[in-house]
Amino acid sequence: MTDRSLAARVWSKKGARRAMIGAGAAGTVAAWWFTDSAPYPYSQRWLLDLPLPFLTLNRLDEVLQARPGERILEIGPGTGLQSLHVAPQLGSGGQLDIVDIQQEMLDHVTRRATEQGIGNIAATHADAHQLPFEDGSFDAAYLVTALGEIPEPAVTLAELRRVLKPTGRLVVGEFFDRHQIRASSLVGLAEGAGLRVTRLYGPPFAYYAVLRPFAVPVALPKQAGEPDAELSPVEA
Repeated sequence: MTDRSLAARVWSKKGARRAMIGAGAAGTVAAWWFTDSAPYPYSQRWLLDLPLPFLTLNRLDEVLQARPGERILEIGPGTGLQSLHVAPQLGSGGQLDIVDIQQEMLDHVTRRATEQGIGNIAATHADAHQLPFEDGSFDAAYLVTALGEIPEPAVTLAELRRVLKPTGRLVVGEFFDRHQIRASSLVGLAEGAGLRVTRLYGPPFAYYAVLRPFAVPVALPKQAGEPDAELSPVEA
């Protein structure tokens, strides 16, 4: 056997091995893609502690801008990756409310908070379609890889608009999977809920969006003999 033919056989085997590895990786990705469930099961909670590219805690700080004394709402806290980071920023005079449809997730976060000496997290077991809070209760709210897992995201956005203060802010973080809400779709959903997207951070496959409420329309003074009229909605 010549050196050239031997080299060809070696490269052929390497190529076959690479192809098998590639096929295996593709199969794993496909399995993850098609079996990914919503909400994420508690049995696979360890995956929720893995930081996602671009949706980092530092970037969340940049877009959320949590301040001491504020009351902030988080929908779908998972195992508390963001919760345990944001709550201490609110200080003893502030509060982080976390809402999840899975009581196991809430228990997990509150247990971790107790272990770390964080005492300003309030957990509520509820459906994000019907938030059990008064109008205008929160200075800010956020969801990280959660909005796309909710069956009716438009309903949840409308509820978030309701419980936010008129000057409040909402942060939505979405990562590329089969549940992701694309940024272009989020704009339309937000407008239907009385919110506007003011900033987008990151690439399309892993972005943070900052949303603000539209202001309530203001009535114009009516002149004698003129029909009622009102201003177009303006941005808060």
